[in-house]
Amino acid sequence: MHATLTSKGQITLPKALREKLKLSAGDRVEFIVDDEHCARLVVTNVPVTSLKGMLPKPSQPVPLEEMDKAVQQGAQNL
Repeated sequence: MHATLTSKGQITLPKALREKLKLSAGDRVEFIVDDEHCARLVVTNVPVTSLKGMLPKPSQPVPLEEMDKAVQQGAQNL
């Protein structure tokens, strides 16, 4: 797929790409450029509900005290 940069620095994403990424007007994307000047377009408007089920459930519940302790330890490492 190809796109052309306008004099205002804008690019229209091809329809096939917008459809594949399920993008619509107002959606947000991020461009990430690596050291070799290759750019990646990342859709950043993914709803939180789509993340459900990505991680396995723990074998046993974690007590709130342990969660609080882990959060405090993580904050100290910042």
